[in-house]
Amino acid sequence: MGFDFLLLTFDSLMKAIKNILGHVFILYAMIIFIITMLIVFIPIWIISMLSEPYRARALHIVFRGWMGVFMPLAFCPVIRKGKKNFKKGERYVVVINHNSLADIPVSSPWIPGPNKTLAKVEMSKIPLFGVIYKCGSILVDRKNENSRRESFTKMQETLNMGIHLCLYPEGTRNKTSLPMQPFFDGAFVTAIKAQRPVMPGVIFNTGTILPYNKKFWAWPMPIHIHFLEPIPTEGLTLNDVPALKERVHDLMSAHYVANQKRKA
Repeated sequence: MGFDFLLLTFDSLMKAIKNILGHVFILYAMIIFIITMLIVFIPIWIISMLSEPYRARALHIVFRGWMGVFMPLAFCPVIRKGKKNFKKGERYVVVINHNSLADIPVSSPWIPGPNKTLAKVEMSKIPLFGVIYKCGSILVDRKNENSRRESFTKMQETLNMGIHLCLYPEGTRNKTSLPMQPFFDGAFVTAIKAQRPVMPGVIFNTGTILPYNKKFWAWPMPIHIHFLEPIPTEGLTLNDVPALKERVHDLMSAHYVANQKRKA
């Protein structure tokens, strides 16, 4: 009885300490993020004046350098697997699972080659960060039908310029007990219309680092991102969207379940 009580007390103490350290860590990470952001802000602001695709190419170099410094400083090194699946000269619709706000700064810079992501217009209104956010994104107002329609056109134009797309087909962060939420059609409609391959990407640990159900709390650990073999869309029509979406969802979910414990 006494031993069990000591174990319970020790466990409670360790949880309390971890809770405090998590608040300290996120404050530290935010300070490092702001400092590094201010360093790259002027180069990004200058690059934002370039026309595409030169802007995307230059931004990718800066973003990769920025996150290549920030992530190790935040004790969250990024480890890639499957880079060889990207063929030189090919453009992909890269689809990635979405567990955390940390997914975007991890995924986009670590995609081999310049890319753009579809992003909420609200984020572009944040001082300073909004300028950076707009440069590498196709902004969409989800409440506006015209904006949603225009975003599809811009995504096609992005692929035509030789730039990858980085999309999160779950739409929002996964707050369920499922490995992944159901996917929306948009990424797969875009890939089929452009006749470009779909590149599944699976991220591990970001939901543990920055959980949705804790406020101002984070915990450092390595982040793994796996790029799986691309799925071609040549010859597919819009009638094939449901089957393509299901195939990619099942493939990514199975890979996540098979590997998540080994990446913890």
